[in-house]
Amino acid sequence: MPSNGYSLRAHAIESLTVIKRPDVPLRVVLRNTAAVVLPLGIGMAMGHSQIGLGVAAGALDTMFSDQPGPYRQRMRQLVLASLAAGLASLVGFLIGGELLPILIATAACGFFGGLLVVFGVDTARVGMTSMILLVITASTPTSFGAALGGATLIFAGGLLLTVFSLAAWPLQRYWPERQALASVYAGLAELARQQAHDDADVPALTEAMTTLQHTLLGRHRAHGRAMEAFGVLLELAERIRLELTAMGELHADPTTHAMFRDDAARVLAAIADALEQGESPEQASHALQTLRASEQALFEGSSDTGGMPAHIHALSGQLAAAVRNADWAGSRGELRASAAETRLPQSLRSSATWATLRASLTPRSVAFRHAVRMAVCLSAALWISRMLQLPHGYWLPMTAAIVLRPDFAATFNFGLQRVLGTVLGLVLTTVLLHITPDEPWAHLALMAVLCMAFRYLATAHYGIAVAALTGTVVILLSFEGVNPGLAVSDRVINTALGCGMALLAYVAWPTWERGRARAALAVMLDAYASYLRSLARSDQRNAHRDARTAARTARINAQASIDRMRTEPATPPELLALARALFANSNRLARTAMTLEAVIDDVATLPAQADISRFAEHAADALQKIAAALREQHPIDALPDLRSLQRTLVALMQDAPDRAAGELLARISDRLVDNINALAYVMHRSQPEVAATAAQPPA
Repeated sequence: MPSNGYSLRAHAIESLTVIKRPDVPLRVVLRNTAAVVLPLGIGMAMGHSQIGLGVAAGALDTMFSDQPGPYRQRMRQLVLASLAAGLASLVGFLIGGELLPILIATAACGFFGGLLVVFGVDTARVGMTSMILLVITASTPTSFGAALGGATLIFAGGLLLTVFSLAAWPLQRYWPERQALASVYAGLAELARQQAHDDADVPALTEAMTTLQHTLLGRHRAHGRAMEAFGVLLELAERIRLELTAMGELHADPTTHAMFRDDAARVLAAIADALEQGESPEQASHALQTLRASEQALFEGSSDTGGMPAHIHALSGQLAAAVRNADWAGSRGELRASAAETRLPQSLRSSATWATLRASLTPRSVAFRHAVRMAVCLSAALWISRMLQLPHGYWLPMTAAIVLRPDFAATFNFGLQRVLGTVLGLVLTTVLLHITPDEPWAHLALMAVLCMAFRYLATAHYGIAVAALTGTVVILLSFEGVNPGLAVSDRVINTALGCGMALLAYVAWPTWERGRARAALAVMLDAYASYLRSLARSDQRNAHRDARTAARTARINAQASIDRMRTEPATPPELLALARALFANSNRLARTAMTLEAVIDDVATLPAQADISRFAEHAADALQKIAAALREQHPIDALPDLRSLQRTLVALMQDAPDRAAGELLARISDRLVDNINALAYVMHRSQPEVAATAAQPPA
């Protein structure tokens, strides 16, 4: 087992050398850059460059609030970011010249801005925007009239970017919803192509399903008849994934079923293309005809269907329904069928804002600790910059605000990449300004190119993006008369100091993930137990869906916790190994549970239904005991003898009229026992002192 120090070094090297595929659409890059460059260009042309600078600065600072999602949600985020930028700028302009008031303001802004992480990344960006604008404008205090004018210009820049972002709303009302659906159906097509699959092979699908739930059923969802078709497609996507999982888990003959799965993949890919383009799914209809011919040939050409005719027929029907609804999914289509209203599961509903904030006001809260660190670090950075009279000293607190994150890994990564990116930006900007004609319009064109590069590469490699941002800001300041050479060197010094302060602030009062990972994994196991318990009530399909969605969310959170813990210093290797083993084995259990749900839904009458329900309840009880032992770090309480219960269940199903269904359920129940026993074994193995005296679970 490699040491954690090695893991941290490896993670640092990986963060510097690995470039992800950019995921920002070109239209977003162009409209964001236009919101920054056009006001400055118009201001220069009309002889009011200061006005253009104010609007461009507002657009640049709110740029990253332009994120994918329903138009209502996008409008809310951008307007909030614009308001935060304008108000923070007004405060900075007014009291920036008084040290004590501005320190109090930065502490308050840092605390409440940092606390916004409890509402997610998008809302946290609003807090960061306010912190950045406060410390920047505090460096140039002015009169009330001038302050109001400057803050209004910054607010106008945010509104301009909002207008550009929402310009297509009347023409493409349902575009974000269609894109979210297209992403899920493309992931399903990839899943269908795999004869033996693992959830880890399609990591984007699980997260895409949760994103789709938020997009279609969240607070900011659109309304209308087309949304009903989207709801049908969402439910069908859930059902299709269950059937594909069941077919892969039941060890079907790959040769016999390869043609059917390939045809299903073509149908799903064609649906994804139709949704993405907003066109009628004609290609999907042709692919569906081929699939139906494949389905007929499958049963005519072979008497051994692997005990899965119900799954194949169900998948065929669901694909046909998906093709029909894809034709209705959009502003141009007409809804020709009605669907039951789908509701957002409790686990995905947004709690009341004030209740959430009150619950976070405790030192045990990650958000509270981050808020305190941010308040102290931001104020200290501003005080140091004033005491040392650093040139362009606002870059010091601004860097601290950007780099300091709620977890160590993100703080370390952003700090490292920001320092190196700034140095790279120094070299890049010096070279580019040397070879570019010394004309304002040439500099404006160069700034536009760098701004586009920053927006496009920010999610691909933050260090390279920062290099482009450095050039963008330096050129922007040059229009205000700041010498580019001095500005870049000052930025390097302040950036290094700001990153160091952010990392020091985190280490001074850390929230180590190793203290929270067990709880996250226990929540995941509890969610899987609730999912199994819902399957014991075979007639409540809405409960199945809600429990499955909650389990998916818990799994994403557990994966994120493990990823953060992996990069923290001094993480015990034994804890990391335990977390990885529990997560891997829980994935097997999740697939088995999904297979069981597919069988319950596809088989008209379950053999020994009452006994199956009792078995599922006992399995859920065992999972909850494992979760409790993990959370409380004590030996596992006596588990039900699942193996004996499973053998009794198999004996009862041997005389069932539907022998194929009985055989399927026997195999599924056997795997479920293996999955739970494997989790129990991993827990026993992690407690050597307990394992020496406790009986091992059955194999």
